[in-house]
Amino acid sequence: MPVPPREYGGTERVVHTLTQELVARGHDVTLFASAGSQTSATLHSSSPAPLWQAGGDALVWHAIEVEELVKRSCEFDVIHSHLDILPWLGGDRYEAPLVTTLHGRLDQPEWQRLLSEFKQWPLVSISNAQRKPVEDLGLNWMATVYHGLDLEHIYSQGRGAGGYLAFVSRLTPEKGPAIAIQAAIRAGMKIVVAGPIPEQERAYFESEVEPLLRNPLVEWVGELDDEGKNRVIGDAIGFLVPIQWDEPFGLAFIEALATGTPLISLARGSLPELIENGRHGILVNEERELVDACKKIDSLDRAECRRWVIERFSPQRMAEGYESVYAHVTGEAA
Repeated sequence: MPVPPREYGGTERVVHTLTQELVARGHDVTLFASAGSQTSATLHSSSPAPLWQAGGDALVWHAIEVEELVKRSCEFDVIHSHLDILPWLGGDRYEAPLVTTLHGRLDQPEWQRLLSEFKQWPLVSISNAQRKPVEDLGLNWMATVYHGLDLEHIYSQGRGAGGYLAFVSRLTPEKGPAIAIQAAIRAGMKIVVAGPIPEQERAYFESEVEPLLRNPLVEWVGELDDEGKNRVIGDAIGFLVPIQWDEPFGLAFIEALATGTPLISLARGSLPELIENGRHGILVNEERELVDACKKIDSLDRAECRRWVIERFSPQRMAEGYESVYAHVTGEAA
């Protein structure tokens, strides 16, 4: 997938934002990414086209990319990887320190086994909650650096004029779309539903979500671009995505807050870190509490929601966090 992604791609959006900000701050940055990427850094592409166009085995192209990185490692002061485990197989051949940001969930047994075998590599988490499943492994954590996006310019503050709730996310079980729709119906409130349907979740969508779309309180609008998300979420009085797993971050939540729309969800994963409960949203412990949360959400201050995320999850703040990590692993003064 190119950087930035043309459609969905959370990690690629974050990498693009970080790269652009580091260049703006005067750093000499080389971005190892697929052909077709757009960046103000120096682009190094190992594949002749984005992987979805290049065809073949994506793992092969990534392996080539890592080997080329090893060979060029003497050119860099620090290497920052977002590829999870593959670059670690380069072992001690790197001539610059390698630090890795882990973007995914770490609660699967295979990840716990894997990380216990590679304890030496410097790691960055995207939330403190992300570390909890592996906190007993003695891993080499450098810092937690929250994601940043150019929220101030991508999203504008809405007024919640539509008076409805919004579910805007992937239509997958872990995002809880059926639970969101049912909570809105029980609260007697309209809900607008939008988001991509991953092919592997098509059966789930057809059996659990699609029948609920026939309710007169539910409006299905399909997948949205940034402009569409800004409009639909900005006109909502609450962003209702009741996550069913311990999500390590959740870009959709900070995007919603950037429109001024407060959150309604479960107090799981990183969410208690991302907001102040009762100020930027309502987080509940049980699904049955979602109905009351929906009825109270329009009492929260929309301007405060936007101010909070623009200040806390900006490109500048993310870059400053990573600059401290780079200084640490290179032994320089921060």
